[in-house]
Amino acid sequence: MLVPDPKVVRKLLTRYASLRIAQAERERKATARELADVSYTLCVMMGTSDIYDAVAKADALLMEAARPDAGATDPDEENRLRMAV
Repeated sequence: MLVPDPKVVRKLLTRYASLRIAQAERERKATARELADVSYTLCVMMGTSDIYDAVAKADALLMEAARPDAGATDPDEENRLRMAV
């Protein structure tokens, strides 16, 4: 199973949040397009069709990656493929 790179996921979540704030402050077509693109990318990376599910899964992935013992119990961690976009 492919697991998204937590660094890429964190960057996308940060961009998603920034765009949501920017769009709430002042609606712009360019911001709306970029927000749609980032939302779509998050959904694809997290294997969902709903942005709220994607954000929840991304948060869970980042929490798991932040655990000090993450991967310590998985001897195949080196063999797991990470998806970087």
